[in-house]
Amino acid sequence: MSDEKDEKKADVRDERAVKQSVERASSEILDILAVKGKVTQSGAVAAPCSSYPEESEVHRMRHPWSVYGVPGDDLEKAMDRLRTQLPAKGWKIVKDGPDKSRAKLPQIVANSSDGHLSADLRLWREPAGSQRSSMIEVTVVSDCFRSATGGTTG
Repeated sequence: MSDEKDEKKADVRDERAVKQSVERASSEILDILAVKGKVTQSGAVAAPCSSYPEESEVHRMRHPWSVYGVPGDDLEKAMDRLRTQLPAKGWKIVKDGPDKSRAKLPQIVANSSDGHLSADLRLWREPAGSQRSSMIEVTVVSDCFRSATGGTTG
């Protein structure tokens, strides 16, 4: 007999494969952006999955990064490229509009065709003369899973 908790089990997946999938999606997004700027250096890391707070072995891969040092107009064109090229590459855009922040940043949220990945893309446009650089902030995350090896590789 299974209880409700058993029915909500996260899939067991190879953690390295999930990490590679997340990083490959990030690379694909960077290619679509097609801007010559600076990119923050990071890789995908395991993070606890809030959908399973009682189960520490359930996690997801998160890969946050941004591209900056690019004129704001070029970043807006890059967001437009995402709107057309993500669906052409099999992503489904599930949100395209202002985020919920006070700044109402332009935001695109897209899910991969297999449902295992989601990308959150936000344009931070700084006013002319600002000391800060405009940027596109990208976070690619996997769905929740249990590692086939039982541990995390962060």
